[in-house]
Amino acid sequence: MFKLKRFVLPAIVLLLPFLSAAQAVIDLNEVIRIGLENNYDLKISRNEQQISDNNLTLGNAGFLPSVGLNSGYSVRENNSDQFPADGGEAVTTRNSVTQTLDAGLNLNWTIFEGFKVQTNYKRLQELKSVGELNTQLAVENFIADISAEYYNYVQQTLRMRNLRQALNLSRERLRIVEARYQIGSLSRLDLQQARVDFNADSSQLIQQYEVLHSSRILLNEMMGTGNVEQHFMAADTTISFDPMLSKLALYDNMMKVNTALLLTEKNKVLSEFDLKTLQSQNYPYLRLNGGYGFTHYDYTKGNFDKQRTWGPTVGVTLGFTIFDGFNRSREQKNARIRIDNRELQVERQKLMLQSDFANMWLAYQNNIQLTNLEKESLENAQINYEIAMDRYKLGDLSGILLREAQVSLLQAEQRLLTAQYRTKLYEISLLQISGRIGEYLSTH
Repeated sequence: MFKLKRFVLPAIVLLLPFLSAAQAVIDLNEVIRIGLENNYDLKISRNEQQISDNNLTLGNAGFLPSVGLNSGYSVRENNSDQFPADGGEAVTTRNSVTQTLDAGLNLNWTIFEGFKVQTNYKRLQELKSVGELNTQLAVENFIADISAEYYNYVQQTLRMRNLRQALNLSRERLRIVEARYQIGSLSRLDLQQARVDFNADSSQLIQQYEVLHSSRILLNEMMGTGNVEQHFMAADTTISFDPMLSKLALYDNMMKVNTALLLTEKNKVLSEFDLKTLQSQNYPYLRLNGGYGFTHYDYTKGNFDKQRTWGPTVGVTLGFTIFDGFNRSREQKNARIRIDNRELQVERQKLMLQSDFANMWLAYQNNIQLTNLEKESLENAQINYEIAMDRYKLGDLSGILLREAQVSLLQAEQRLLTAQYRTKLYEISLLQISGRIGEYLSTH
């Protein structure tokens, strides 16, 4: 005799992960907060920004002089023959050893080089801003990505709930079929079909647990937790979205503070500084050189045993490149072309943003309408299934038609979840492109 417990046990096994020790409940705000602290990609971005911050110094720009200290020691052995001009006796010197010890302090300072130093400092300031914008862009992308995955986890959790409910319905149908089969009012074909449907729903539930598990692992990875298999439950039990976003406000904000657009504009500014740096070659340069030296000599032969010299040296160098094969002119022309290209890139970025925004807004509006439609479809599917189940219990409906009503109910539930999740994704994208994605952290 067929026993229902053969089909109940697999379902109990599936529920074991959820019947274990109480799981932590975590909301989107906490997910983002943990991720902002621990995510490795963000840590790398912040370190890169720190490099840009460290580079903003007067010395790196060239305002400050360079000072060096050097010393040396040498030994020289000489042999010489000296012949007087009057034809007298030659003077021969053999194995004359001279030891030299010297030390010096040198200073080099470019006083003027056609405003190159001032331009370098401004360029370093812009690079610091670029580093900050890159970090900001990484943070915005992270908040958008982890928010999307959080709501995917919510979606998969709700799908799990729907599949459990579907399995419960199949179990109830199987119980009814078993009872009727025992008294001979239903055929073995009806019983086998009920078993097939029950197993099919069990299989879907097993597969869904794998999908849910993968989403949880990904969330743990994005949060940078030490244990990627850490169990938790999402605080949100529905996927809600704001249907009242203002298109005009989002668009205006996008054109003002979109991080990708700001970075493109910064690249144009950097190209302008590159041109100014090249134009500094059109001016003369003035450099100051100074130092203090000490030299000590030891002689083995000659009129002196030792000799010492010391003292400061100061000098200035004034120069100007008169002709360099027209290279200076060529480089400046190319720099102006690069500025034009950067301007074109800014305009292209604006056009791309406008195009992306238009597509996102249309999809956002369409999915809001689709969500409302699927809510109505779900209500009808629920009513349809209740009627079908009542008729089935009375023996007025076949198992196949009941199964169709059950499948329609499950499909309506899943379509509604898909529509809600897609609407949420487009809401996230609209807030991200308009520079307002941080609201997910501040409003939760």
